[in-house]
Amino acid sequence: MLRILLISIFLVLPLVSINCSPLFILKETSFFTLQKDSSIYRKYSTARPSNRAFTSSAIEHCIDSVTHLLTNEKLVWMFSNCFPNTLDTTVKYRCLQNGDDDTFIITGDIPAMWLRDSGAQVWPYLRFVKKDLALRHLVRGVIRRQLRCILIDPYANAFTECPDSISPKWSNDYTEMRPGVFERKYELDSQCYPIRLAHAYWKETQDSSVFDSLWINAIETILKTMRKQQCKEGDNEYKFQRTTHAMHDTQSNYGLGHPARPCGMIAQAFRPSDDCTIFPYNIPGNIMAGHSLAHAAEILEKVNVNYKLARECRQLSEEIKKGVETFGIVSHPHYGNIYAYEVDGYGGVLLMDDANIPSLLSLPYISDVAISDSIYQNTRRFVWSTDNPYFFSGRAGEGIGGPHVGMHYIWPMSLIMRALTSTDDKELIICLQSLLHTDGDTGFIHEAFHKDDSRRFTRSWFAWGNTLFGELILKLIDEGKLNLLNSSIVETK
Repeated sequence: MLRILLISIFLVLPLVSINCSPLFILKETSFFTLQKDSSIYRKYSTARPSNRAFTSSAIEHCIDSVTHLLTNEKLVWMFSNCFPNTLDTTVKYRCLQNGDDDTFIITGDIPAMWLRDSGAQVWPYLRFVKKDLALRHLVRGVIRRQLRCILIDPYANAFTECPDSISPKWSNDYTEMRPGVFERKYELDSQCYPIRLAHAYWKETQDSSVFDSLWINAIETILKTMRKQQCKEGDNEYKFQRTTHAMHDTQSNYGLGHPARPCGMIAQAFRPSDDCTIFPYNIPGNIMAGHSLAHAAEILEKVNVNYKLARECRQLSEEIKKGVETFGIVSHPHYGNIYAYEVDGYGGVLLMDDANIPSLLSLPYISDVAISDSIYQNTRRFVWSTDNPYFFSGRAGEGIGGPHVGMHYIWPMSLIMRALTSTDDKELIICLQSLLHTDGDTGFIHEAFHKDDSRRFTRSWFAWGNTLFGELILKLIDEGKLNLLNSSIVETK
């Protein structure tokens, strides 16, 4: 068990107002190919920026402690670069005039705040917030910002820094674009990640100050939106179309998407990858929603003493779970009972998995589905096989991708998630070997790499993937896997 004494010396200095001048500049990136003679190939060179957006004494102490435990030079280098990457490069914290915390977090090379990414980016830092007051305020600020974003537009997935600004990138989308919205793709998990973060923060700190009227209004809005997306009332109020050559970036049926028969689950137009759904009921998203609503109910009961709203959350959670049990589990000729990826309530079933979280692979990570659950284990074998159309294997490695960046590209996130949900040391070693060999010698985790050449990758600045990698290393140390981490799992280059 990793035991680290964390003493915070960073002071939170309140600002009198929000400065809405741009802090982050969009770095246009698509597909990269690194040349072997690039200066980035200097072996294990320092990659962290000198001018960091936020410094946490607790995180720095953790990095120092972990790097003294690890003996693999490449792993030391990557952990030191990746784990603090969100704090180093993507956060902007300020204290509002009313004394409330406010934190805006970009994804990396996109200057907007995704509800999913921002909640996931700070998730591994929660274990340190009791020892670092500055970090605690920062995470609290993320929660508060997320709640405000939901009230701006519960159908939006990403938001601008200033609530009165209009996104120039997607302002011509055929949907109701509002000030403060960067992109308006309805993704069910966007309403789950804020609840997940708020619940875990409360459990870690016992700080109930985040659960005021803003919290209540946000939960009421989430419930209202989810109820509408159960498709029980006929025509859907949400529509989305985009003029694009990428068909996964828009929806069919004049923006309404594929028809959905009411079955208790919640329909969503887009997946966690920002790609359109084929069938409207995304199973991992619904499983996460059912779990998140139960967490919201717990807070409403114990903190807000709002039993009426808590009952509504629990009732919807149960409806979702029954829908998943009835329509989301199918019999496969080779794997037995497995979870489908998407269904429509009419009998339409899509069998696949996407690397983005929530995914079928990540179910134990984002819900109460047990790793030992037989249906999950069957599903896990299915998604990590060529029976999954988005599973790729090549000279550089194997893993799960998705339509977002196209065929033959593996997301390291799938390798990390395979390791996070593994109970097999041999499987862990395979995942670690692949992660350490497919960074393109940059010292960072990328969005995706080509199955035959890891120097061909997408997004050189992808903070969620970096932080998730750090979370994996800490989990393995906590579980007594230090000897495994220090074994010869990567060749010296």
